[in-house]
Amino acid sequence: MGGVNAAEAEERDPGLQPERTRLAWRRTTLASTVAAVLSVKSALRGDPTVSGVVVCALCCVLWLGFLLVAHHRIRALAASAGPPALAHRHATTAVLCTVALALCGVALVL
Repeated sequence: MGGVNAAEAEERDPGLQPERTRLAWRRTTLASTVAAVLSVKSALRGDPTVSGVVVCALCCVLWLGFLLVAHHRIRALAASAGPPALAHRHATTAVLCTVALALCGVALVL
């Protein structure tokens, strides 16, 4: 029970996992883009304040940082059947950009 025999292991398509991961990066990039656009809309709606514009600019910079990491990873996944592991600095950058973008969005809403 639960074990994979040799025939099943040979039938497995190794290209599926990188494809799913690439699509996940694309979905996350799309969600990040939507968050950045909504933060810009929120910051510039009505009477924009200096702090709102600064937070909006920070959101855009964080979005660009995440976009660069995601683009790098998507290209690495598409380049080979066995892509290298995500570097720690790229993973840390992606997490920090995501969390900071969420915090900036909250700051704009409040």
